Amino acid sequence: MSKTVFKLNDISKTFPGVKALSNINFDLLQGEVHCICGENGAGKSTLIKIMSGAYQPDKGGCLEFEGTACSLNPRKAIEMEIQTIYQEHNVFPQLSVIENIFVGMEITNKGIVQRKKMRKMTQEALDFIQCTVSPDAIVGTLSSGEKKLVEIAKALVFRRKIIILDEPTASLSASEINFLLDVVKKIAKAGLSIVYISHHLDEVFEIADRITVLRDGEKVFTRNADEIDHDQLVRSMVGRDVSAFYSREYFTPGELALEAKNLSGNGVYDISFNVRRGEIVGFAGMVGSGRSELMELIMGAAKKTGGELHIGEKKVNFKVPSDAIRHGMCFITEDRQYTGLFLDHSIARNTAIANLVNNKKIFSTPKYNLKIGNGFIEKLNIRARDASVVAGTLSGGNQQKVVLSKWFNTNGDIFIFDEPTCGIDVGAKQEIYKIMMDLLKQNKAIIMVSSDMPEVVSLSDRVMVMRNGSLSGELAREEISEENILNYSIGGSKI
Repeated sequence: MSKTVFKLNDISKTFPGVKALSNINFDLLQGEVHCICGENGAGKSTLIKIMSGAYQPDKGGCLEFEGTACSLNPRKAIEMEIQTIYQEHNVFPQLSVIENIFVGMEITNKGIVQRKKMRKMTQEALDFIQCTVSPDAIVGTLSSGEKKLVEIAKALVFRRKIIILDEPTASLSASEINFLLDVVKKIAKAGLSIVYISHHLDEVFEIADRITVLRDGEKVFTRNADEIDHDQLVRSMVGRDVSAFYSREYFTPGELALEAKNLSGNGVYDISFNVRRGEIVGFAGMVGSGRSELMELIMGAAKKTGGELHIGEKKVNFKVPSDAIRHGMCFITEDRQYTGLFLDHSIARNTAIANLVNNKKIFSTPKYNLKIGNGFIEKLNIRARDASVVAGTLSGGNQQKVVLSKWFNTNGDIFIFDEPTCGIDVGAKQEIYKIMMDLLKQNKAIIMVSSDMPEVVSLSDRVMVMRNGSLSGELAREEISEENILNYSIGGSKI
């Protein structure tokens, strides 16, 4: 029986207002590939950041490395031979493969860098994983798959015992994915322990020795991969109590509000869909599937390379967001603090800013802005003394209401909500949902991007599922379920 290399005992992690992990127990055996599965927001990334020392767990739990209790930070994790390879490439594009592997850890003798020895060690690691890249190649010239192999080669050069791979195939071609999976199996057979996170379940079943499923920050189970099939894994990832869902009122959809025909650009391809007044069209898919990129394209924040966009019956071509605003488009962006608000400015100024493109007056007066802002404080129940309060001092839910007030002030007709309730508490969520229902009653149209599966299932009239920058499926109201959404997200079909 393989020995336990790394162990997590009763690990929890709390962020302000959010319990990201709750009493997680996890163990990693020598020479195994242990896959962690779960939906967006299940806690996967938080867990591996604790394993890599990037996050510290809450008090009460403990970590064990080779049977000894330990605490970790990123440097100590590296010293203990744990290496994490994240989805985004962590490389220096202007440096060579050798320089990327040894940066900050160069081999020297009496102050002289031993490049010949470093090159030999790099070549041996590349040969082991059958990578034909030259040690002298500039990393910026390599493909995504080759860059990922360079990061793995670094772990081999420094003889890491544990390699954590977070969505390693997200930006790879099919041939690169197959090659990488072969490399993972080979290095595990050599005795290294692999933690592998992926939402591609076909990859999981190809390489996993064991699978751990997380859901809503809790561990569902750990099982041997040969003890579970695809459908059982999907059900374990999405099973949820009915109390997690929101009950809404439905309306008869009205006239066509917006239609995209074969829209391409900004990393998305050949997208066709429409949304009518009085309905919510939800966009689901894994992180990186292209949902936010599509919304930027629709809003004129990114360049269109093909296809058409229609507002009602009129063909439009938005070159900048202000064009879209003039046509009644509103974009509640994913990151309210960086792209939704001016945190250092007042509620009044934030409320007025988007409507400047519609205002024939070049300037709006502070007095007028204060009046408008105070009106939305009352209308949206924003918890602030008055509209002179600085937006950055508000809670997350109240900040989101200020973002909404900014767009309501434009009197728009089509609302794009990108992760509308991310990072806000349950009570604020209910208030945001009520506001969305009020918009539908006013005959507005809503496009909603969300990684919160109960939110998508509960609120959507129809759901468009994206994968790798394209639409992988469309679900009518009676077909909407977590299982169907997840299956389309990972390349399958509806049940």
